[in-house]
Amino acid sequence: MDAAPLIRRAGNFEARALSIEGPLLIAARRFEDRRGQFQETYSRRDFAALGIPEEFVQDNHSRSVPAGTVRGLHFQTAPHAQAKIIRVLRGTILDVAVDLRPGSPTLARHVAVELTAENGLMLYIPAGFAHGFVTREPETEVVYKASAHFAPACEGGIAWNDPALGIDWGVAPEAAVLSEKDRKLPRLAECGPVFF
Repeated sequence: MDAAPLIRRAGNFEARALSIEGPLLIAARRFEDRRGQFQETYSRRDFAALGIPEEFVQDNHSRSVPAGTVRGLHFQTAPHAQAKIIRVLRGTILDVAVDLRPGSPTLARHVAVELTAENGLMLYIPAGFAHGFVTREPETEVVYKASAHFAPACEGGIAWNDPALGIDWGVAPEAAVLSEKDRKLPRLAECGPVFF
C-alpha cells in the first residue's frame, strides 16, 4: 500500500497524496458516542478545497458476495470520462487505479490502497485512470460517486491481471471471481491509445 503524506485539510476531511499525482486518499472525521457514530462522507465545498473540482452526478453501489471478487479494470473516455470517489460500506477491498493519461510520466503505473468499512477511507481517482478492486471479505459493499453518467459508447477496460501492470491483487487468477465481460478485457498493449 502506498505511503500517504497529508497534503490538505478542509472541514471534516483530510487528503493524502499517493505515489502517482492525481489520486488522493481521503479520510473523514468520525463522531462517536454511545449511540454509535456519524460521519460526513461528501461536501462539494470541502472536496473542492482539497483539490477535487469535479461535480459528481451519479452514485453507484455494488455488493460482491464471495471474497476474491474482482471488478475492473474499467474506464470511460471523453466526452464522458469519469472521476470517482470510492468508499466501502461493508467489508474490505484492495482498490486500484491505473494511470492512462497520455503523456503522463507515470503512464501504466498504479496505486493500490486498502479501503474498509472500519477505516472509513475513500479514494479519489481523477479522469484518465482505469479503476478496479478485489474484495477481501465476503458480502462486501462498495459505493462510489462518478463525475459523468455511464456511457456505453465510451466505456473501456483492461485485463485485471495484465502482467505489464504488475498489480499484486492478492488473489490467484484461478480463484478470482469475475464477470464474463471482465474476463474478456484486453491487455493494455492491445488497447491502442486511450483518449481522455
